Amino acid sequence: MQFSKWHGIGNDFVIVNGMNERIDDYSKAAKEICHRRFGIGADGLVIVLPSDKADFTMRIFNSDGSEADMCGNATRCVARYVYESGLTAKTEITIETHAGIVKPALIFDKDEVIAVCVDMGEPRMKRGQIPMAGDPEEEAVNIPLEVAGKLFSVTGISVGNPHCVIFVDDVEEIDLAGLGPQVETHPLFPKKTNVEFVQVLSRDKLRMRVWERGAGITMACGTGASSTLVAAVLNGKTDRCATVVLDGGELIIEWREDNHVYMTGPATQVFCGEYLR
Repeated sequence: MQFSKWHGIGNDFVIVNGMNERIDDYSKAAKEICHRRFGIGADGLVIVLPSDKADFTMRIFNSDGSEADMCGNATRCVARYVYESGLTAKTEITIETHAGIVKPALIFDKDEVIAVCVDMGEPRMKRGQIPMAGDPEEEAVNIPLEVAGKLFSVTGISVGNPHCVIFVDDVEEIDLAGLGPQVETHPLFPKKTNVEFVQVLSRDKLRMRVWERGAGITMACGTGASSTLVAAVLNGKTDRCATVVLDGGELIIEWREDNHVYMTGPATQVFCGEYLR
């Protein structure tokens, strides 16, 4: 099976052209392929497929075999992959996901792709949209949550998948491996959640670390960074455009006047190869 390994500021994926390669069980394949000792190693397996609604369909399977509805970093990687693999000549692409259609646009410096800007769509802020327990019509802003004997104020956001954003004084002091899975599986989130611990550095800069649902600690999360900016605006902590500093690098996030969130950052190919099953 031919594959291509990519990463978006350290959030890494194995991308497979599902129009040419057959995989009988995506979930099983993801667990085997993403294993960092016995497989290729990645946070997720991404399958590119045809679509009758968009230019392509993207299906994403986490390293634990669970399927994700959407992934911002994977979207950037797929956009550059389909363009540079000759699957499309378009520089503005539509990709169908379980969370809806996303629209990445390639950014060039002369003839070289230097970044990808993704229209992530409108953020969902009501409990029923996230989903999050409680009144489905209520926005979940600055909600108390007790985990491991500690009380946090959290904000729930969805940009295609659920996120729990927690603002802290010093993100480096947070036990991400200990607290992350407890928040992920908290009863407040019926479909589990991604977890972001965030430190406000200035009105236009945030430091974020993430525990991803189904993948654990990752170096970056595009939907998480997008949700973080929205949560920061709702809590009066930043303006509507900010740089989000993650373990793997930086993303620029904008919540524009059209109510859409736009994420801009790099997508990098690491290597191509043949996976022997």
